[in-house]
Amino acid sequence: MYYILLRNTNTGVNLKKILDKQQLHWGDKLASIPDMFGKGYSESARKAKEVFKKAGVKKILELGGGQGRDTIFFAQNGFQVYVLDYSEAGIKIITEKVRAMGLSELVIAKCHDVRAPLPFEDASFDGCYSHLVYCMALTTSELECLSDEIRRILKLGGINIYTARNTEDPLYKQGIHRGEDMYEMDGFIVHYFSAEKIWHLSKGFEIISIDRCEESRLPRRLFRVTLKKTREPLAFS
Repeated sequence: MYYILLRNTNTGVNLKKILDKQQLHWGDKLASIPDMFGKGYSESARKAKEVFKKAGVKKILELGGGQGRDTIFFAQNGFQVYVLDYSEAGIKIITEKVRAMGLSELVIAKCHDVRAPLPFEDASFDGCYSHLVYCMALTTSELECLSDEIRRILKLGGINIYTARNTEDPLYKQGIHRGEDMYEMDGFIVHYFSAEKIWHLSKGFEIISIDRCEESRLPRRLFRVTLKKTREPLAFS
């Protein structure tokens, strides 16, 4: 597993334990709140579909599928989707939905923590998609490892599209500081991204675009990042 020990030197709090508790918190919320993020697909998924279709992407890995709203959208548009979520509740919901909609042949759902190596062979996907997974309770070190893993499982020329809340978000620096640019509100920890962090995590990729967008009435302010695998991974320094 890709873990590092984090400790707040002022309070002695073991931040790793706090970050680890997010798995249970998310599982409880996904199980208890139907259509937590809405019934329809996200705008980010719609944009990603356009990019994937143009690039000839057919087989997608989706990270953090939640309750499956984007998973279903991709499957309905003809993509073969392998979806991971670290909540058993989320995977159960996705599996039940795709079965009811007759999409089981296009969707394979597995429970997995993205802090661990991805359970797939090298160069086995045309594209990777994740909506707000990068800005979960993941340290920069864990994000580096995740970026390495995504490059590994993508074919040369493969597309990686992700979104993350950014440091222009109105809730940035609100709530309890949990290390780096991570802040906790209402039990959810968010890692807010700067443009510099995107560039740092792009090693081994060509940056196709970095777009600013908004979501929900709050609004959440996001980066939508589109990358293409162009060469073999380089070690982060």
